[in-house]
Amino acid sequence: MRDLVQEIVPHRRLDELELAPVPHRVVTELIEEQKRAELLRSYGIEPRNRLLLSGPPGNGKTSVAEAIASELMLPFYVIRYEGVVSSFLGETAARLDNAFEFARTRRCVLFFDELDTIAKERSDEHETGEIKRVVSTLLLQIDKLPPHVLLVGATNHSELLDRAAWRRFQIRAELEPPSRAQATRFLERLAARLGGDLGFAPRTLADKLAGASFSELEEFALDVRRRAVLELPDSNLRRIVQERLEHRRDQAAG
Repeated sequence: MRDLVQEIVPHRRLDELELAPVPHRVVTELIEEQKRAELLRSYGIEPRNRLLLSGPPGNGKTSVAEAIASELMLPFYVIRYEGVVSSFLGETAARLDNAFEFARTRRCVLFFDELDTIAKERSDEHETGEIKRVVSTLLLQIDKLPPHVLLVGATNHSELLDRAAWRRFQIRAELEPPSRAQATRFLERLAARLGGDLGFAPRTLADKLAGASFSELEEFALDVRRRAVLELPDSNLRRIVQERLEHRRDQAAG
């Protein structure tokens, strides 16, 4: 089963993420519903268990899924497309069945990154009959999913998703690139976590890195601190930051 589903130990916490108000509210509500499922069931209501995250890459979709698993103290399983997708007719659908069968036997968070890989719009005339069978299998498996399995799907291209697949998710949240204020707060937390400043005030650095995704901000901060540690005891943080900013500009221009 390891070739179909990868278990990852979740480390991210919700309070470490910089989410806009609406995504933060819907994710928090989902976690509360799962934590207080018995209360809801005593009133004849099941907690919601299907969340679709969309938006540009690098802005926290995987981190949100991981944080949900962490907050609920559940195993975090990620579908491995290299194991699921096959060139042989009918085999992808069968492997997808097996992956869902595995998840149904335990309380867990099941994460589909890049969901549009196997949930493409079936009305697209360019798609093959095989992908349409895979989408039909996926929809059937989602419908059969028990409430104790929390399904999180992520896509950078929600417009490519099959409309029926899109509707299967009770909750949908768009994760946008960070605003200046969000980038500043995120860099403040990163600096504290990494045990030192980043050469410039977080707000100044946020301005210099305008347009960067959360993952790009994190990688930049890690790169600066890594270089600073390796250059001890004579490291010059401002010079390191300036060099990294110039490199970033050169890459963007190239």
